[in-house]
Amino acid sequence: MDNRAEASAFLKSRRAKVTPERAGLPVYGQRRVPGLRRGEVAMLAGMSVEYYTRMERGNLGGVSESVLDALAQALRLDDTERDHLHALARAAGTSAARVRRRPKKATVRPSVLRIVEGLLDQPAYVRNNRMDILAANPLARALHSAVFEREPVNPCRFVFLDPRATRVYPDWERVAREGVGALRAEVAKNPYDRELSNLIGELSTRSDAFRTLWGTHDVHVFTEGTKRFHHPAVGEMELVHETLALPGDEGLSLIVYSADPDTPAADALKLLAGWAASQDRDVAASQADTER
Repeated sequence: MDNRAEASAFLKSRRAKVTPERAGLPVYGQRRVPGLRRGEVAMLAGMSVEYYTRMERGNLGGVSESVLDALAQALRLDDTERDHLHALARAAGTSAARVRRRPKKATVRPSVLRIVEGLLDQPAYVRNNRMDILAANPLARALHSAVFEREPVNPCRFVFLDPRATRVYPDWERVAREGVGALRAEVAKNPYDRELSNLIGELSTRSDAFRTLWGTHDVHVFTEGTKRFHHPAVGEMELVHETLALPGDEGLSLIVYSADPDTPAADALKLLAGWAASQDRDVAASQADTER
């Protein structure tokens, strides 16, 4: 990814979203831009127009944190967008050659695998910064059964390239928007990740919906929330999800789904566990017949 183009497009998109009224500025006459002018952003951030123009052209290398914070305040960025701006600036000071000398292959440590497998009544899995699922317990495989039909197992690819996704995720638009926003945030942190760039290129080429959402330059960070699923065996359920970063494994996160006790979602999870067990028994029986 071109870090300068990424930074430039992000700043332009945020500037276009802030109206003079929202920024507390008076409005005189006709305006040719949907949001603030460059001069207005510079004034609000306490910098020269020339300096802000340089930044909006993607030149964020060497910009101090205090200047970035002032710009974030002027553009009314939320916490996620502010962190994204700082990530873009950090990436601007890192050369591609330096990053490429330190390639890392993400692997799930045995101790983390034990945690995932030990959560018997909660779907849990580990994913990397490209949303690839690297390890999952049986209940997570059952919950995402359609996603696991294709390698590499990637929910974001499933959302945009599999026609069943709109049925699996009743809130498909929100799921799609958040997935794209998460990938956008990862690009700022890892602009020279070739596999991440390949995934984005593939989705941009094959999905009009992805391409449209990618053009908004919105960012998202998964922490906690709820998600609705429709599973062919148990019907619809709404689950709480938590995303826990694994500090010792850069780029990896542990995702755990749960349901409040004595709710329809909790009953659905129990049914799902029974369905998963029956599927495993069927597979084992089929393998035994083959070996005879």
